[in-house]
Amino acid sequence: MLTDPTPEPPRPGINPYVVIPIVVLLLGAIYVGIVFYSRWSSTRAIEAQAANTARQRDAKIYQAMGGDRFEILNFYAYPGIIERGDSTSLCYSVSNAKSVTLEPQPNAVWPAFERCVSVSPKKTTTYTLTATDAKGDTKTATVEVDVH
Repeated sequence: MLTDPTPEPPRPGINPYVVIPIVVLLLGAIYVGIVFYSRWSSTRAIEAQAANTARQRDAKIYQAMGGDRFEILNFYAYPGIIERGDSTSLCYSVSNAKSVTLEPQPNAVWPAFERCVSVSPKKTTTYTLTATDAKGDTKTATVEVDVH
């Protein structure tokens, strides 16, 4: 008679058919994590560079517009020579002014980075722009409109 083979006792340890898929799954998860992290960090670097460029551009614009300085940046007439009955534009720009007056006063003026008012003088006239800051300091500029 044949002897019945005795079944082998189970081996202690982890079944390799379970370990291999777990290792593959973990390696895949690590790879995906690395890809996501590298894309996230490169996006953050690009955003930081864009923010820095915007800050530098804004600082240049701020300085061009007078920055913290109180001053009359521009005051001119365009055109500066007109015929009797024609009009011209008096244009001005001020930085950090609290109030602005124009004499002789053609109409309402106010502090602005760039503003033009229309005037029609009957004779050659000198206009004076006076800007006042919050401390009460004043600055003036003049422009002459020639009327022929």
